[in-house]
Amino acid sequence: MINLPNALAIIRIFLSFLFFFLLVNLGEICPNLHTSWINYFAVVVFLLASITDFFDGYIARSWNQITKFGEIIDPLADKMLTLAGFIGLMYLGRANPWAIYLILIREFFITGFRVIMASDGVKVSAGMAGKVKTVFQMIAIIFLTMQWFGGAILLWISVFLTLYSGFLYIFGYVKEIKQREKK
Repeated sequence: MINLPNALAIIRIFLSFLFFFLLVNLGEICPNLHTSWINYFAVVVFLLASITDFFDGYIARSWNQITKFGEIIDPLADKMLTLAGFIGLMYLGRANPWAIYLILIREFFITGFRVIMASDGVKVSAGMAGKVKTVFQMIAIIFLTMQWFGGAILLWISVFLTLYSGFLYIFGYVKEIKQREKK
């Protein structure tokens, strides 16, 4: 049975597709629609999806509704939303390809690394660095979508935080394995 937090994560997946569509295709479908309106529509959808990210985790923890499905679908939905933004913005020429490449590499590597950790029975939860990384990524996506000043700087700060939080995942895994070996 799908609980509320998992339903919110599924909604976030659908909103990520809509966000990507608005960002990349709405201008082609509605050529008379000014770019600023397309940006506004896309950001509203992105903000709605981002809000579901906060609430699904909050509700799952406070209502004790954490499930295996939720542990899989929530990070997947997060990645789909941020990658929709970064890839769409790169496609539009608003995001540096190297920055996006570094973020993608980290996301794919850590996703694969989580599979390895799970097979070893190791659970390394997202720490504060991961949460800060996500917030900066979301802010950077909003600034780049709206074409506001500072978007490129926020993107590079996001790259740094993304790589840093990835290293923390790896160090957390190594620390856990060493502690197990001592027992």
